[in-house]
Amino acid sequence: MIEKKMYVDGRWVDALSGETREIVNPFDGQAVARVAEGGREDARAAIAAAREAFDHGPWPRTPASRRGALLWRLAGLLRREKEGLAELESLDTGKTLEESRWDMEDIGGIFEYYAGMADKEGGEVVEPPVENATSLVIREPVGVCAQISPWNYPLLQASWKMAPALAAGCTIVMKPSEITPLTTVRITELAEEAGFPAGVVNTVLGPGAGAGEELAESDRVDLVSFTGGIVTGKKIMRAASGNVKKIALELGGKNPNIVFADADFETALDYALNAVFFHAGQICSAGARLMVESRLHDRFVEALRGRMEKIELGSGFHADTRMGPLISAEHRAKVEEYVRIGVEEGAELVLGGKRPGDPALSRGFFYLPTLFTGCRHRMRIVREEVFGPVVTVERFDSEEEAVEKANDTVYGLSAGFWTRDPDRIRRVARALRFGTVWINDFNVYFPQAPWGGYKQSGLGRELGRAGLEEYTEVKHVYQNHAPRPLNWFAG
Repeated sequence: MIEKKMYVDGRWVDALSGETREIVNPFDGQAVARVAEGGREDARAAIAAAREAFDHGPWPRTPASRRGALLWRLAGLLRREKEGLAELESLDTGKTLEESRWDMEDIGGIFEYYAGMADKEGGEVVEPPVENATSLVIREPVGVCAQISPWNYPLLQASWKMAPALAAGCTIVMKPSEITPLTTVRITELAEEAGFPAGVVNTVLGPGAGAGEELAESDRVDLVSFTGGIVTGKKIMRAASGNVKKIALELGGKNPNIVFADADFETALDYALNAVFFHAGQICSAGARLMVESRLHDRFVEALRGRMEKIELGSGFHADTRMGPLISAEHRAKVEEYVRIGVEEGAELVLGGKRPGDPALSRGFFYLPTLFTGCRHRMRIVREEVFGPVVTVERFDSEEEAVEKANDTVYGLSAGFWTRDPDRIRRVARALRFGTVWINDFNVYFPQAPWGGYKQSGLGRELGRAGLEEYTEVKHVYQNHAPRPLNWFAG
């Protein structure tokens, strides 16, 4: 049994209440760890430590090159611990070990990218309107940052927040999901090993009701960054208004994957599977809304069904497994309810729609890959984020229809489309209103490119230069080098 505490002001501490929580492996429901279960008072202590370190400690005034060097050191430790971190992530989330290894490789790259960016923001010289003056636009760290990460990609999402905030000179309080905290605690241990000063990196554990609410509401926090569901995101927006703190929100999506008839059939088919069934569909950018041109539809759906039937479910630690369990019994129940709604709405359940019959999987939170056809874009199963291994298929007859229906959503995180027509590529890429648009690909991201959504998919951007700028305030510094009286109010 793994035992873990919280990290506040450079010390490993139990929850002030003494409470703990058991962390279970979604594969078999067995407890694998016991961690401190923090609440509001623990969050306040972590905020106070981060506030002191920012207001009176050396970190915000540490040369940017030194901050970058510490990030490089942390990146090296992450590379060293890559395999152990991947195993811990799969134990915590149930995803396949190979997927977790990909995540760890990406995480190392994120810290290396922001380590290199730390001393590249030297400000901007602006030409003043008069002689004998200088005008500078500079960026300064925003301050104390609360960072609330989700359960589906615990360490990856934490790294998207942690790396740019530290590069900018902020102090942070991280709060991972209460059900998947293990790798966030581990990266905190590595940050301690790397030598970050006390109070700069703090990690508080516990549920959103309590610890998370305190982070969002506190007037001692300057920015809150949250990745998760839209309902919680709206609550955080309201809570953050108390002191008008900056907010950065990534609230998921319902992402169309559009296949035109001239697409490369085999590649588009393969990526239609990749878009949905990695991590059992528990991905904010999952291409769970598949849209296929009518003259290709029947052939594509039949091939898709054949491939889906062969997806191997099992332990993430088995080499043959291609899809692990859902994160919890509660989440599986939510997916099951959406499948019920889909059938009730008149969608045709072609495959799946139930738990697997294999007794070896009965203790875990498994759900079969599920395929709906005959879907219409007004159905809830099409419009709402299911966050599971469920793909809906819609027909379309024209480019204009595909774009119009794809854009008819409250979300705007990502979209992809498949075609060989260069003119269509230009038209559709411009017409789709999403933060990321993939052409003949799906679910690609990398540290240099910004990530975020339109509409109710959130506010702000992570990754890229934009991700660093989220953690800064812009200051204009103007100096008059030859001041003289105006004598407007002459005596």
